[in-house]
Amino acid sequence: FTLIFCRSSMAEGNEVNDHEMAEEQNGEAMDTENKCKELSDYGLNESVVLKLEELFENGKLSFSELDERALEALKEFPVDGALSVLKEFMDSSLEHVSNKSAYLCGIMKTYRQKTKMGAPSVTNKGPDEEKIKAILDRTGYSLDVTTGQRKYGGPPPDWDKAPPGSGCEVFVGKIPKSIFEDELIPNRGYAFITYCTRDAAQAAVRQLDNYEIKSGKHLKVNVSVPNLRLFVGNIPKSKSKEEIFEEFGKLSVGLTEVIIYSSPDDKRKNRGFCFLEYESHKAASLAKRKLGTGRTKVWGCDIIVDWADPQEEPDQETMSKILYARNLTADLTEEKLKEMFEEFGKIERVKKIKDYAFIHFAERDSAVSAMDSANGKQFGGTTIEVSLAKPPSDKKKKEEVLRNRERRMMQTLGRGGM
Repeated sequence: FTLIFCRSSMAEGNEVNDHEMAEEQNGEAMDTENKCKELSDYGLNESVVLKLEELFENGKLSFSELDERALEALKEFPVDGALSVLKEFMDSSLEHVSNKSAYLCGIMKTYRQKTKMGAPSVTNKGPDEEKIKAILDRTGYSLDVTTGQRKYGGPPPDWDKAPPGSGCEVFVGKIPKSIFEDELIPNRGYAFITYCTRDAAQAAVRQLDNYEIKSGKHLKVNVSVPNLRLFVGNIPKSKSKEEIFEEFGKLSVGLTEVIIYSSPDDKRKNRGFCFLEYESHKAASLAKRKLGTGRTKVWGCDIIVDWADPQEEPDQETMSKILYARNLTADLTEEKLKEMFEEFGKIERVKKIKDYAFIHFAERDSAVSAMDSANGKQFGGTTIEVSLAKPPSDKKKKEEVLRNRERRMMQTLGRGGM
């Protein structure tokens, strides 16, 4: 009675509001109708458009959140597949999804892969959102869900130091796919966990490798080597390291280093390929996606872009007292090299091979001091590169990788490039 009374007493004043609301709803309906017509004109199947309209109406997706890449993918997708993908999207929890178009494209990619393998498209039940929210409230961390990845955390909320470097991240494999942050913290059957220090990461490996997380389910844990480096082939051999850095620095974000190898016949020329190193794996991944489309030309050339093999840094306990110096001219003899490096500490021996050399120090501190001082300096008209030597097997493998990449690059170019 009270509610009826209140409504009736305010009816006169609300007539205008009701009229405005009706007009607003009518306008929204017209707007949705126009958007659906635009999708039909784009070439999307009528059933797919109706499913998208349903997503618009329940607030799961807005028209502005659909980018051209997602629309093109839906347009090319088989109708039954597109409807299945949109149903999965509808049933997904999108609370922590920052890019819904990318997330939708990820579902399409997974669906296509499962179809190709002939596997049934079974979607694991998602996490318990209440438990996830409780974890986020308790820890102060964030959760970002992107294509094929759930990223929980980041620096601790009170972290005021530099970001953790290489060797602080561990790879955890063989995770049951039904486990989410509420039990583990993510899941695709594997995860990467970044610790604040190397010591903490190594302690995690020692304690958790082969840990039985569920009955009969053992984890595989090892220190992760993030891949920050791209291989780029088919660049002009006349371009210098500086020119390559400038050009690719304009085409990608986060580039920190360019590595080139001189031609054996002419030290002034590169070997037709280079390595680009980025500040993070994410920056390298974005650069690979952009540069590897086949539409980017550099100096008029169709470039070849691939991941370089990650360069694993030796454990600090096993790093030697030997320096590896490269880009040496013929007049830099073993005697001259010994004279150059003796100021940093006692040298046991020097071995030069072609344009590189190994300098053996008696003390590790002397080797590190010499490396910090000499790396990147000019000697004999050329810039030498100095680093701590790695096990010989690593260098042999590296040279073999370089040779294989050159062969593959020549084969690709022989078939007409990309």
